[in-house]
Amino acid sequence: MDARDTPPGSSSWRPGLWWRMTRPAFLLLTVVACALGTATASACGCGLDLPLAIGTTALAVMAHAAGNVLNDLHDARSGADAGNTGGLFPFTGGSRLIQNGETSERETADLARALLLLLVPGGLLLAVKAGGGVIGLGLAGLLLVWAYSAPPLKLMSRGLGELTVALAWFLVVLGADFVQRRQFFVIPASVALNFAAMVAALLLINGVPDAAADARVGKRTLAVRLGPTGAWALYTALTLGAHAWLAASVWLLIPPVPALGGLVSLPLSLFASGWLFHHRHQTVRLRPALATTVAATLLHGLGMAAGFAWLGWNH
Repeated sequence: MDARDTPPGSSSWRPGLWWRMTRPAFLLLTVVACALGTATASACGCGLDLPLAIGTTALAVMAHAAGNVLNDLHDARSGADAGNTGGLFPFTGGSRLIQNGETSERETADLARALLLLLVPGGLLLAVKAGGGVIGLGLAGLLLVWAYSAPPLKLMSRGLGELTVALAWFLVVLGADFVQRRQFFVIPASVALNFAAMVAALLLINGVPDAAADARVGKRTLAVRLGPTGAWALYTALTLGAHAWLAASVWLLIPPVPALGGLVSLPLSLFASGWLFHHRHQTVRLRPALATTVAATLLHGLGMAAGFAWLGWNH
């Protein structure tokens, strides 16, 4: 028997390991996205239903966690993570828990299945409280979670991973607003667009150190297809485009002026772009750019959320 057939310690209660399998540091992206969506509704005078906001965030985080676990499972099955000796943990190369022998493919699959099953009753309860639109958003999100990693679609391997995650986080912001507002609205859609672009840029730059290992197993990510220079060009376009759209949308009177707090992330994005360009052929040196991109993405969402929250507080 090997590790994929015999999960180590599978009969024991191991919440600490299961938590690590979800790659918890990246779950902050979803917390920020939910905070942003909740704040856009509050700023428009829809009030704040705190229990619903907490429930929405918990379900969205659970869906994100399931996606991370599924990604580890399918990267293990394809050999992408096992052959990735140039990854920059914890930013790239997955959780490494299967490769380090701390868990197995079977236990990873079981955890992903459990998380997805728990989402069903939670989503239905949320729909009862907030309206049927939640079901459509939830089903679309789960489809993206599954299609990103799992065959036969494996969108991450077809150069569509960045588009998939952009759509997923667009829906998270939109959904968090919908739960409070009970209808779809243009303002959360507008700010969700630039936040989604930042998340796509984060996935793109994280794929650069993994590109060689991914290419060897036929995982044709966007970083593999574009090469280092092309990845840098698209990364720069996404991050600058996100900030430019935020400024333009405020000028167009879509979100209010305080949403410009999201521009606080621009210097970090510019730094990461410059670092990526200068070290695009030396991926082992990309860690500062990866860390800065994570910080920029979180600050972009938090800056906008803070602006909307200020408006809601003074509404």
